[in-house]
Amino acid sequence: MNFSITHIDTACVLININGFKILTDPTLNKKDGWLPQYVTSPLAFSKKYIDAALTPAEIGKVDLVLLSHDHHKDNLDKTGRDFIKTVPLVLSTTAAVHRLKDTNTIGLENWEEYTIKDERVTGLKITAIPAQHTNIKRLDKMMGKVLGFTIEWDNQEKGCLYISGDTVLFEGVYELAKRKKVDVAILHLGAGAFPYLKKNLRVTMNGEEAIKTTQLLQANAVIPIHYEGWWHFKQSVSSLLNEIKNSNVNDKFIWLKSGIDTKIAS
Repeated sequence: MNFSITHIDTACVLININGFKILTDPTLNKKDGWLPQYVTSPLAFSKKYIDAALTPAEIGKVDLVLLSHDHHKDNLDKTGRDFIKTVPLVLSTTAAVHRLKDTNTIGLENWEEYTIKDERVTGLKITAIPAQHTNIKRLDKMMGKVLGFTIEWDNQEKGCLYISGDTVLFEGVYELAKRKKVDVAILHLGAGAFPYLKKNLRVTMNGEEAIKTTQLLQANAVIPIHYEGWWHFKQSVSSLLNEIKNSNVNDKFIWLKSGIDTKIAS
C-alpha cells in the first residue's frame, strides 16, 4: 500500500493512499496584505504570513475532504471553500452541513463511522473523533464543534492514521487510546491563543501536550502541523522544535517540508 502525505498550509495536508486522495482543512489563500483575513470579532483576529505551498490547480482532483470545522479561517478559508465545492464528498461536523449547503458535506457525530467503497483502498473507514477546541472546558461550546478523524483500511497492521483536528489533550484523546491502535498521528499544534480575550486561553496543543499525546497513543510516527504561519500561534517554531528534540519521543516526529510529497512507512 502506497501512503504519502504532503503538507500544504496550516492544517491542510494531502493524504494519498494508493491513489485515493484526501485533503484536510483546506486553507489555500495566499498570505495577508495589510488587512487580516481572520476576523470574527473586533477582539478575535489574526494575520496569515505564509502562502499555501500548492495552488488548487496543483493539488488537482481529490476524492474526499476531512474538515475538522468550517467556522475558523485558519481551517477553511475563501479559496478552500471554493475548492470543496468541486469535491464529491466532505466529512465534517453536523453544524458545518447547515453552513456549507452548496457542497457535498455530510456531518458526523462523535465516534460515528463512515465507510467508503473504493477499489484502490479496500476497507476504507473514517471515524469521527471528539475534539475540544479550548483548554478551558466551559468555553468549549463558545469555540464551536470540532472533530478529529481516524482513517483505517484493510491490512493496516500497525494501527490507524489519526488526525487530531484543533484540540487540546482532553478525555476524548484518552478514550481514543482505549478504542483504537494508532500508528501515525497528525497533530495540530501551535498553542493557538487570543490572549486579549482571556488569560491562559489556548485552543490547540502545545509541545508539551504533543509529547504527552504521543506517549498516550503510543504512536509509531507523529507528524506535527498547524504550528506556523499565523499570528495567533503563540508557541514559536524554535520553542516547539527544542521541546520535542529534548523529549524521549523525538525519534517519532516527522517534520514535513511544505509542498513535498513524503512517503510514510505504515
